[in-house]
Amino acid sequence: MKKLLYILSISLLFSCHNSAQVSEKQKAVIEAEPVEVPLQDGKARAYFASGCFWCVEAIYESIKGVEEVISGYSGGHTENPTYESSNTGKTGHAEAVEVIYDPEVISFSSLVDVYFGSQNPTQVNGQGPDNGSQYRSIIFYQNDEQKKIIEDKKAALAKELDATIAAEIYPFQKFWEAEAYHQNYERLHPNQSYIRNVSVPRLNKFKAKFPELLKEDEKH
Repeated sequence: MKKLLYILSISLLFSCHNSAQVSEKQKAVIEAEPVEVPLQDGKARAYFASGCFWCVEAIYESIKGVEEVISGYSGGHTENPTYESSNTGKTGHAEAVEVIYDPEVISFSSLVDVYFGSQNPTQVNGQGPDNGSQYRSIIFYQNDEQKKIIEDKKAALAKELDATIAAEIYPFQKFWEAEAYHQNYERLHPNQSYIRNVSVPRLNKFKAKFPELLKEDEKH
């Protein structure tokens, strides 16, 4: 994922949602009825894709009211995606995160603000050096209320920036948890070159922009 030549090859092959051969399958995903995940022990779940899941996991884990963030895959048309298969661009899935949060502390609306505020919202099929359909930006909604929140914020941002916002809006269907070695990757591998050069700068930029949302131990 983090090797430049591999990134470039994937980008060239799969930069447009990996061709027409999966377009009908992806259309079915986009037009499906959303699946609403019930509260569990008072905690809600939200799902976002915004480039490398290592980066996105670290961003959401820094927010007060967020209990846990899990890296995985969502938005595609294939069963049981893996890291290797998602990197081909053929599964339709994007690297995504499951955000487990306390809705009494932070709202879904605020999580969407974090989403748009922690990325380049105009970059298509990727974030930063990561390019390809598996890195595209997607916000998943579970009901009509969430869909309206997302659409309103996306429209407002497009107007503010006078630009097209790249994030796609999908009905949530299923989240597939990524392999164990991807979980908490930034925290467990602080000296890895991609983490130092891409993930940490992205996280620090977010922290500077949203200091009021940070957990106490993240305010440094």
